[in-house]
Amino acid sequence: MIKIIYKRLVSEKKRIHIHLFINKMTSFFYRGNTLYCNCCNRSFRKFKPKGNTLVQRANAECPYCGSLERIRNLLFYLENETDLLTGNYRLLHFAPEWSLLPVFKKNKKLVHITADINPNVAEYQIDITNIPFPDNSFDYIICSHVLGHVPDEKKAIEELFRVLKTGGTALIATLIDLKNPHTFETSEADTPQKRLHYYSEPDLLRLHGTDFGDRLAQGGFNVETINYPLVLGKEMQQKYALGDGSRELIFKCTKN
Repeated sequence: MIKIIYKRLVSEKKRIHIHLFINKMTSFFYRGNTLYCNCCNRSFRKFKPKGNTLVQRANAECPYCGSLERIRNLLFYLENETDLLTGNYRLLHFAPEWSLLPVFKKNKKLVHITADINPNVAEYQIDITNIPFPDNSFDYIICSHVLGHVPDEKKAIEELFRVLKTGGTALIATLIDLKNPHTFETSEADTPQKRLHYYSEPDLLRLHGTDFGDRLAQGGFNVETINYPLVLGKEMQQKYALGDGSRELIFKCTKN
């Protein structure tokens, strides 16, 4: 009852900011020097777990800024392998990660457009299957853990390709079943409970297999699959809790 009243009285956008504020205040109880977050540059004795009744990941979420394994991994990649954080570019960022927003704001030359179907979590409310920008509008696109939730994935990929500039780069990620070479979809997954059973998350519409890169390539992209934690090495993987690879693979998609 309290939760229902709280949601009725407080807007979703305010609830998000309250949640972030509480995280920062309670992060004091996690202080230590075992794990590090490169997004907020803080250290902790442990991270928060993340997941659901089916899958729980230990040491997944930064207690202060809320970064997850894939976000910390992506930031390392951006810092080491691109000049996005210092160059003069236009970036379209779907489902923007809150822990990365302060990082992007430091680059005053960057035009950073955040987008989501939910108007409470981004600057622009945008349907990824109908992006309201002209062809060749962006130098970079970041689209992490979005395509598994989109009914018309093929159309979404075509739209990402369309608005990316020739020579531009889209960095895309998704949850992947590393043991399955084929993306799995079934019409039987028509409730959150069934989607949890079939796809391991209640709001997924498919569980991508290792063919995800091929699906992106069918939309016109040249695709390179990057397992960046392997590049960083085991010590960095452990120190920053960079995941097991099922959520952290970066699909670097370029447009010729």
